[in-house]
Amino acid sequence: MIGLDTNILLRFFLDDDPRQSQKARLLIGSLNASRQGWIAVASILEIVWVLKRKKQSARDQIANLVEQLIADDAIVVEDPALVAVAVQRFRSTKAEFADCLIAASARAAGCEKTLTFDEIAARDAGMELIA
Repeated sequence: MIGLDTNILLRFFLDDDPRQSQKARLLIGSLNASRQGWIAVASILEIVWVLKRKKQSARDQIANLVEQLIADDAIVVEDPALVAVAVQRFRSTKAEFADCLIAASARAAGCEKTLTFDEIAARDAGMELIA
């Protein structure tokens, strides 16, 4: 298994640098079930941020991409069940992906609640607003 940095994944998805994108395609194309690529949760956060903020990708497109990564036999996503919970909430609400992931992480860690000042995170990500 080899770790994949966010910039390799973004070059692959965005195809925005001829030289680096080609190298990323070759690398990712060489991965399979016996030689997998590993993606950190932090990289998932970065990918979602770039796609949403810089590329204005639709929430469903972003959610589909992350779900495809989780389902791909050639890819191992760190804590895939946690990421899947966050993706599902992100897809069905207006909450930011990072907030969905934070709330899901806190629940998985046994927290009784996650407190926030963010009204949308409280309403949609499963957090509780501090008044």
